[in-house]
Amino acid sequence: MAVSDGGPVFIKAIDGSGEFKEKHYIARVLKDAIKGIGHEKVVKVIIGNANVMKFAGALIEGEYPKIFWTPCVVHTLNLALKNICVAKNTEKNEVTYEECSWITRIADDASFIRVFIMNHSMILEMFNEFSPLKLLQVADTRFASIVVMLKMLKLIKRCLQAMAISEQWASYREDGVGKALKVEDMILSDLWWDKVDYILEFTAPIYDMLRVADTDKPCLHLVYEMWDSMIEKVKAIIYRYYSIEWLSENPKRISPHRDHEISMERSKCLDGYFEDESELKVVKFEFAAFSGGSFPSPDALIDKWDLLPLVWWQYHGSAFPTFQSLAFKLLGQPCSSSCFEMNWSTYKFIHSLKRNKMAPAHAEDLVYVHSNLRLLSRRNEEYVNTSTKMWDIAEDSWNESDIHGGAGILENAALTLNEPELEAMDIGNVNTSVTTSESEVRSEAIDLDDDDASI
Repeated sequence: MAVSDGGPVFIKAIDGSGEFKEKHYIARVLKDAIKGIGHEKVVKVIIGNANVMKFAGALIEGEYPKIFWTPCVVHTLNLALKNICVAKNTEKNEVTYEECSWITRIADDASFIRVFIMNHSMILEMFNEFSPLKLLQVADTRFASIVVMLKMLKLIKRCLQAMAISEQWASYREDGVGKALKVEDMILSDLWWDKVDYILEFTAPIYDMLRVADTDKPCLHLVYEMWDSMIEKVKAIIYRYYSIEWLSENPKRISPHRDHEISMERSKCLDGYFEDESELKVVKFEFAAFSGGSFPSPDALIDKWDLLPLVWWQYHGSAFPTFQSLAFKLLGQPCSSSCFEMNWSTYKFIHSLKRNKMAPAHAEDLVYVHSNLRLLSRRNEEYVNTSTKMWDIAEDSWNESDIHGGAGILENAALTLNEPELEAMDIGNVNTSVTTSESEVRSEAIDLDDDDASI
């Protein structure tokens, strides 16, 4: 996938069957994509945060000093949540396991409740009488799957408790009576629900940032502040239970140009990006003037609170031309590789057990057409105002509450090809009808010639 301020576009799929996914292979795949677009148009590559990905990113930066590697923020946050909620007792993870193993037990309990209800037809029928919501399974491959599962249980807490104290439950004498008593004890235990509440409370800042970052929209410039705020919020919730001293503290934020960590990383990036010493010197002067508040007009200082960053740089950035060009590049960058995650669901739909003899090249063409039709459809005003928007995040059945939050978005990412309205509708400013012809879709795909992209 390539993402610019014009939106994402599906470039191609690679058949990795029989390939050993080590750093050189991954770097080679990325380099081929970079060459296809033109290295002068690529700002960065976004991939996972595993060691092999870090090494592949280092190889890219070594060959292209002006192209940076950044880990997918969503993947990083998801790994953090997994390490907290599914702590493993290993030599490297002893401290985390000692502190967080109780969370794993609560997550196991929640899974036990769900499995027991779903696997016993009489209990399931009883549950459906008390709850208007379905007890859906959350796939482990979904981001923050454990948090989503606990959020779902919390939504139906009263229904579960009403079921557990009902006459139907008391008269249950089928298989698994012992398990039923265990489930009843957990459902009716205030202490157990208090633990669920606490887990949801201190993971909420992480979960909320994950939701914000899980998009292909430009938000790279927001990451550092979001990350810093997220950590402070988590500390505030945890230390409320353990530290009186922390409550009395009054941490004061400092401006970015006085932050040592930000300053060191900024210098490292600028030194790598500007190879010419005279150009680097100009950049340093411009940054010093900008961070010192030497704005071209009094309105510039006022507008920074009211205008979007990209709009501010377009209107007021002419006083810092070199920095303005950098701002245009960076403010058009996403912070995660989420836009390609949905393609797995597309592949699953196209290449299934019933269609398992399809050649990889044929599957790639079909996914290319479907993915770019979906991405192009976002440019139409109807995408925002009609149910077409749910094509990205939900199955055929959904409700309005899913749009605004809750546990209904992250766990529903299955896509469908059954969109008859798209067969003859115009997409945005493209003066042609959308069809399922591969050649037509390729010709109408987003042009990268004038945009700075992320791979």
